Amino acid sequence: MSDLTSDEKAAVNGLRTALGIGGVLAILLGLAILIWPAKSAAVVTILIAIYAIAGGLVYAGLGIFSKGMKVWPRIGHIVLGLVFIVAGVIAFANLAETTAWLLVFVGILIGVLWIVEGVVALTTLRDAASKGWTVFFAIISIIAGIFLIFSPAFGAAVLWWIVGIAAVVLGVVQLVRAFTFKGA
Repeated sequence: MSDLTSDEKAAVNGLRTALGIGGVLAILLGLAILIWPAKSAAVVTILIAIYAIAGGLVYAGLGIFSKGMKVWPRIGHIVLGLVFIVAGVIAFANLAETTAWLLVFVGILIGVLWIVEGVVALTTLRDAASKGWTVFFAIISIIAGIFLIFSPAFGAAVLWWIVGIAAVVLGVVQLVRAFTFKGA
């Protein structure tokens, strides 16, 4: 780093700091998921509820205060805003139930997506460079998708643990990068 100008050194130090902070945050997130999976899932639900309420306020505000809009779009924005706000309030009022519902919803959604992904892989089989790997991927994807559809809560819980493990591993790698980053 001695060949770098002072501006370049400052930029490298800024990047190292950003990498380090990102790594620490990823590790903390991963540990929170692994140590308190239900509580960390509830935090995600709270963030979604806050987002819904904030988004609802924005939509309602657009409908109320946008004088250039015609009547029906204004009404649509207000109604959409109210739906978002009500959804956020319901999520807060029933946090445990909403978290469980989101868990099942995400499990089913990912299951359906994996099945579709497997079927799409099979439709590209004729053009695939490696037909064996394409068939293998499609079969695994379809089986995993079916498993998630029939056991969405368990499947989503396993995926949540994988997210936690990945966050810790990636955070450690990011910290190593922060301490070893030398710049150009």
